[in-house]
Amino acid sequence: MFLCRVELTTNYANVELILDIAKRMQVQAVWAGWGHASENPKLPELLHKNNIAFIGPQKKQCGLSETRLRPALLLKPLVFPPFPGLAAGCVETAEEGLVAAQKIGFPVMIKASEGGGGKGIRKAETMDDFSNLFRQVQSEVPGSPIFIMKLATCARHLEVQLLGDQYGNAISLFGRDCSIQRRHQKIIEEAPCVIAKKDIFEEMEKAAVRLAKMVGYVSAGTVEYLYDTDGNYFFLELNPTLQDQMYSNPLRRSSWGDSPLTLTLHATNLNHGATSLPLVLRVRIQTKGFKPSSGTVQELNLRSSKNVWGYFSVAASGGLHEFADSQFGHCSGEDREQARENLVIALKELSIRGDFRTTVEYLITLLETLLSKTTQLTRVGWTL
Repeated sequence: MFLCRVELTTNYANVELILDIAKRMQVQAVWAGWGHASENPKLPELLHKNNIAFIGPQKKQCGLSETRLRPALLLKPLVFPPFPGLAAGCVETAEEGLVAAQKIGFPVMIKASEGGGGKGIRKAETMDDFSNLFRQVQSEVPGSPIFIMKLATCARHLEVQLLGDQYGNAISLFGRDCSIQRRHQKIIEEAPCVIAKKDIFEEMEKAAVRLAKMVGYVSAGTVEYLYDTDGNYFFLELNPTLQDQMYSNPLRRSSWGDSPLTLTLHATNLNHGATSLPLVLRVRIQTKGFKPSSGTVQELNLRSSKNVWGYFSVAASGGLHEFADSQFGHCSGEDREQARENLVIALKELSIRGDFRTTVEYLITLLETLLSKTTQLTRVGWTL
């Protein structure tokens, strides 16, 4: 059911609205997809009370992941390496946060566990500006637990896509590199992950699978890591969601012989066979300064090919609003260099006309310079 409303309280971020529509349409099950209410533990709870199945992690798993897992769980040596600063747990006030930051040592990151999309995260260089930045995080994500973590000056943001079933089985589907970011938002994603050594990334996948089995995880989920220049990796969070790249990319569907949504529906008797995945680069189009804005689209045209696939939720004469997702398509190649070249060509041929600015030219420059020459570590302004 299409909703033309844009405010978060009147679209699919509102779990009561989802329940109301599900009851009116007399559905048997709801799949929340990604974003919006997909990670809200209240959604599976409300659906269960109304005898409607929820396709995804159950309430207890959403709640566990929502707080980015208990520090005691994270520090178990058989699951993840110790995470600097996380042992202190979450803080509730700026005063508590400052004490934690002084113990960890500046600079630090202040992060709301329920934040996302670049919101609810600030870098504090010194104790003088800490309290003000802490309050900014609180105001952006009201009521969220807040963690204080050591800042990493140079690290990669790597992810492992998981799938677990109701019988205690779990596997890693693939990994990706999400390091190229602006304003704490991913602008290019790359899969498979090529920056980490094969044996180290296999360790990361095994650790993610152990975590999924430990908590009895069911459905698709994403374990996120930081990967430093010495080859060390540190746990960031477990997102109880099917990442949009996995579902929307046709290469993923063909590689696994079925759509990831179907795999989520039938997450039973899973065997992790050897799979060769093409490289995929994902680009997000964003407005000037990478800040959201609104406007009207007069023309939007992408020339698709066997290696370029674009999908849009807005057409000519359509409107953009600040709550819209910035992702628009995928591009593939036989190897990393070919994928990069295909993506540059696709962006140069992309035609977007409207009363707003995009960063297409910026992304082309980025792809023609940084990604064409090196896979060295990218500063993502995250925690370590």
